[in-house]
Amino acid sequence: MSVVSGKNLAVSSDDEHPDEQAEEESAGDGGPEQLALIRETVRAAKVPRAKPRTWRGAPLAGELPVARVVVNKGVLHLDQFFDYAVPEELDEAAQPGVRVRVRFGAGAHQVRGGRREGGRLIDGFIVERRAESDYSGPLAALAGVVSPEPVLSPELLGLSRAVADRYAGSLADVLQLAVPPRNARAEAKPSPDPLPAPARPETGTWERYAKGPAFLDALADGGAPRAVWTALPGPHWAQELARAVAAALASGRGALVVVPDGRVAARVDTALTELLGEGHHALLTAEAGPQKRYGQWLAVRRGSVRAVVGTRAAMFAPVRNLGLVAIWDDGDSSHSELHAPQPHAREVLLLRAAHDRCAFLLGSTGCTVEAAQLVETGWALPMTADRERFRTAAPLVRTVGDGELARDEAARAARLPSLAWQAVRDGLRTGPVLVQVPRRGYVPRLGCERCRAPARCRHCAGPLEASGQRELHCAWCGRDEPAWRCAECGGMRLRASVVGARRTAEELGRAFPAVPVRTSGRDHVLDTVPGRPALVVSTPGAEPVAEDGYAAALLLDGWAMLGRPDLRAGEEALRRWLHAASLVRGQGDGGTVVVVAEPTLRPVQALVRWDPVGHAQRELAERAELGFPPVSRMAAVSGRPDAVAAFLGLAELPPDAEVLGPVALPVTDPARPRTTGAPPPGEVWERALLRVPPGSGAALAAALKSAQASRMARGGGDPVRIRIDPPDIG
Repeated sequence: MSVVSGKNLAVSSDDEHPDEQAEEESAGDGGPEQLALIRETVRAAKVPRAKPRTWRGAPLAGELPVARVVVNKGVLHLDQFFDYAVPEELDEAAQPGVRVRVRFGAGAHQVRGGRREGGRLIDGFIVERRAESDYSGPLAALAGVVSPEPVLSPELLGLSRAVADRYAGSLADVLQLAVPPRNARAEAKPSPDPLPAPARPETGTWERYAKGPAFLDALADGGAPRAVWTALPGPHWAQELARAVAAALASGRGALVVVPDGRVAARVDTALTELLGEGHHALLTAEAGPQKRYGQWLAVRRGSVRAVVGTRAAMFAPVRNLGLVAIWDDGDSSHSELHAPQPHAREVLLLRAAHDRCAFLLGSTGCTVEAAQLVETGWALPMTADRERFRTAAPLVRTVGDGELARDEAARAARLPSLAWQAVRDGLRTGPVLVQVPRRGYVPRLGCERCRAPARCRHCAGPLEASGQRELHCAWCGRDEPAWRCAECGGMRLRASVVGARRTAEELGRAFPAVPVRTSGRDHVLDTVPGRPALVVSTPGAEPVAEDGYAAALLLDGWAMLGRPDLRAGEEALRRWLHAASLVRGQGDGGTVVVVAEPTLRPVQALVRWDPVGHAQRELAERAELGFPPVSRMAAVSGRPDAVAAFLGLAELPPDAEVLGPVALPVTDPARPRTTGAPPPGEVWERALLRVPPGSGAALAAALKSAQASRMARGGGDPVRIRIDPPDIG
C-alpha cells in the first residue's frame, strides 16, 4: 500500500507490490509490531482522495465522464482534440472553457488500473464534455483544473479555429495569442456590474462625411453597415471613432477597436471617456501590465464591459454580442502579429465581422490596397468627405525635386532647400514645426566625398556610420575606424549619403539658435508637444501630437522611403507622409508641408492632391494586372534549398497554384541584429512564393498545412517556414 502525504493525501490499493511489503516488514528496530501500528493508523484515518496527477482507482464523473481537450502543443501534426477521463472530484470544476493540466505523451503500454499514465504535464483547455470517447483505448485522467474560470468560449474557439486554418497554423498557437496568461490575483477580484447602455450619440463631426450620419444611425438601430473610412486630416478622428463605439453600445451590443500602438490607444481611450464616462470600455495594451490587463480582459469576458480599445492582441477580445469591429490605420506594420501563425489584425476582424454578422469600420487618413479592394468588390462602402472639405482641412503641400536641390546653394551646403528654410521660418512665428527624417542616429550612412563609393569596414565590409561628429565605426561588427581610406580612389574625406535625425536636429539647432529643438524616435518617443514655437525632429511613426497642430512640416529624404526594394514602398511612403501632414494645421490656418522628393512620382502627386484613395485604386489595378496580392492569395515558403525543394515536392498544391522561385535570401550577418523571420545567421536560405487566384486561398493554406504536418510527424529534416500573406514580397 502506497501513501502520499500532503494536502491531497492519496491511498490506492492498486499500488501494492509484494516485494515492497517484504522490505517494510524487515525494516526498523520495532519489526512487525511497529509496522502493524503504522497500518492500523492508516486504516483509522479518513479515506483520502486519489492521486491528483493520475487519479488511479478514483471513480469517474457520473455524467459526461470524458473531456475533450485542446493541448498547448503548437505543432501541426498534433493539431486536434484529445480525450481525457474526468475524475468525480473534478466533475464540477471541469467545465468547457476552463484551463486544465493534463499528462501528454504517454504510450499505450503505460496503463495501470485502467488509466493511461506517464508523459509530462502540459496546459490545455476543455472544449467539450462528452458521454463517451471516440478513442477505444484507455484514457488518461485530467491532472487538475487550473482555474474554474471559463476563459475559452465557443465563439472564441470558433474564431481561433478559423484564423488557424486561414494562416496554415495550429489552434494551440492561435489560442496563445487569443487568451492571455492567467493572473490569480486579477481572477480572484470580482468584475464591476455592467452599466446601462448609453444614449444614442449626436452626429458631431461625422456630418463632414456624406455617409457618416447614416452609418451612425445604422449602428444605433442595430444594423451591420460596413465602411472604409478615409478620415479628414486633423485631430477629430479619435472623437469620431468614439461616437461609432457609442452608437454600437446604444443598440445594446458590444464594440471592439484595434489601433496600432499604445499612444493611439490612449487618444481613443480619452475620447471615449470624455463621451461616455468611466466604466463603459476597457483599454487592453501591454503598458497596463499583466495583472491589470488580465483583469480588464476578464471584465470583458464576464460581460461587465462591452467595449474594448487596444492594440493588435485585442483583436481576439471576447466581447459579448459584438455589434462593431473597427481598425484604425490598417497599413501600420504593428497590426501584423510576430508570433505564429502571424495573423494580421485586419483579416481577423474581417473574419469576426463575417462570423458574428456585425458592423465593420476600417479607418485611416490614408488608404491601403486591401482597403481599396474591399470597396472594389462591394464588400464595404466608401465613406469620404467631398474634395472641398479636404482642401480646407489639409495643409498646403509643396514639393522640392532633385533638380531644384542640385541648383540650390542652401541645399548643397546644409541638405535643406531654400523653400524648406522659408517654411520653417514662417512656421516658427506661430507654432511648432515638425521635421520628419527617415533615419535615426547621427550619420547612418557615409560615402567617399570624391568618388561617392560607400564607406565600408576593412574587417567585415559592413557600412560605416557616425554616431557623433568625430566617431566612426562599423554598423555590423562595431569596430572603430579611426583612419579610413577609400578603397576605390584613395580619398580620405567622407560625405553623408544618408543623414540621421540627430544630425538634422543639430543642423537646425545651429540655424535657429533661439528655438528649442526636440527629437522623437525609437529611443525616446514623445506623445505630445506644447503649441509654442519649437523644432520637433522625428522619425516616421514617432511624431508627437502638437497642441492646436503644427504650423509647418518638412518631409525630408523622400527617396530613402520610395527607393526601398519592396512592392509596398510607395504605399508605405504615402501613408507615413499623410500621417505626419495630418498633424499640421489646415491650409486656411496657414499650415504648410514641404516634401523633399521627386514631384513627378505617383505617391508625391497623391500627397499634393491629398488623394490616398486614388493612389490605392491605381495600385490595385496594377496588381490585378500582374496577379499580385491582394488580388491573388500568396504564401512564402523559406528554408534551406534542399528543404524547400523537398517540401514543394511533398505538398499537394491546388491545380491553379503557381510557384515563383525559389530565389536566394540575403545571408544574415551574425554581427547585426536579427530581424523577425530572417534566416539563421550565416545560413543560406531560399524562398519560394506560391500564388493562387481568388477563391483558392483556403485550399492553398490547407495543402501547406498538411505538408508541414506530414514532415513534422516524420521528423523531417531541416525546418521550413510558411507565411501566408507575407507583408513584404520584394
